[in-house]
Amino acid sequence: MQRLRNFGFLLKGVSALAGRNFERHAADLGLGLDLAQCKVLVHLSRNEGVSQSRLAELSETTPMTLVRILDRMELDRWLERRPDPSDRRAHRLFLTAAAAPVLERIWAIADRAREEAFTGLSQAERNRLMDLLEHIHANLAALESRPALAQQGER
Repeated sequence: MQRLRNFGFLLKGVSALAGRNFERHAADLGLGLDLAQCKVLVHLSRNEGVSQSRLAELSETTPMTLVRILDRMELDRWLERRPDPSDRRAHRLFLTAAAAPVLERIWAIADRAREEAFTGLSQAERNRLMDLLEHIHANLAALESRPALAQQGER
């Protein structure tokens, strides 16, 4: 039971180490982007047409940092801001074709970093690990969507 008390610390530590390993590879290969910029680009590729505020949530990026990242992406012609048809004050975000090669490089770096992290694990162990993490993620996501009063009543 004592070992389970380290669950959160272990997840946080693995995440931090994995992020630093990714950034080390990105620097070695001259990507010119940090982990936060890569996260924004990847989340945008998976959620084209998203609002800026939603992209900040998805990528866990502060709004001020996101603005700087998006401005740079727009200067690099990787991003288009299009008017939101339902809110004239807002914009929807879309990637351009120029972002595709950058995303390919990001995925190649991620593949290499992930392979290092999974060294010594069989394919079955890798699949099981992913199954378990997806299950825990689903449990925690379900808790997020419950009303706060219902959660307090269960205590």
